[in-house]
Amino acid sequence: MSLHPTLQPYADAWTHSIEAISELVQHLAEADWNRRTPCPGWSVRDIVSHVIGLDSEMYGDPRPIHSLPRDLFHVTNEHQRYMEMQVDVRRHHTSPEMTSELELMVIRRNRQLRNESRDPGTKVRGPLGAELTLEESMRSHAFNVWVHEQDLRASLGLPGNLDSPGAYVARDVLLDELPRVAERADAPRSSAIVFDVHGPVEFLRTVRVDIQGRGTVETVPALGPAASFSLDWETFVRLACGRVGPDAVADRVKAEGDTALTTAILRNFAVTP
Repeated sequence: MSLHPTLQPYADAWTHSIEAISELVQHLAEADWNRRTPCPGWSVRDIVSHVIGLDSEMYGDPRPIHSLPRDLFHVTNEHQRYMEMQVDVRRHHTSPEMTSELELMVIRRNRQLRNESRDPGTKVRGPLGAELTLEESMRSHAFNVWVHEQDLRASLGLPGNLDSPGAYVARDVLLDELPRVAERADAPRSSAIVFDVHGPVEFLRTVRVDIQGRGTVETVPALGPAASFSLDWETFVRLACGRVGPDAVADRVKAEGDTALTTAILRNFAVTP
């Protein structure tokens, strides 16, 4: 393997998740491809199309030339329009077409990763033409594919892999976003907010908000926090990825502290676009 050691965990996470997705959909009945998923407006077929599209762009394939319908209620901004292109172009593909394209893409991307020798800091093109490092790109992609594996599992009633390599990438990605949650919720300056997450992936983190209102994540527990939350890992992921609202999982989240603050944090918990 020529892959840089820094990138290997992201390659491993992607491989585990993409193989799980391939296995999940390999023998689906045609009707199951149309099942609704936690992603608004997207079916099982749409999520698999999205994953194929992401990997095709990571591979270097050109984006499809395709005109989106104007009546897609779930497409409300430019980022969503960008992501919808790879989805809508496959909306009428059959089950065999979907599985064969996914299998081919997995083969091509595995070959690409085996030959990847670039430095993690190499600049690459991301969605909407954004420039990011190869490490950032692979980390984000591993996170996205694991989250969409979980979307498919939720839709198909086949839970699993909540502690897979992709889950730990997701943990790190979502922890990096916790300061923004506190900032959007207008948490008091010089305060602390504690998150105690249990289940297949466990952690205790404190978000400290400084005198300027900026948040940072620490592993040191806080005494007398302004707010604290205790919830299971699956619920943490579903909230952070915008798959459910706080009202839908109120029985699975224990919140303590100022009621206005805990409500504001939960209302601003979704960090994915």
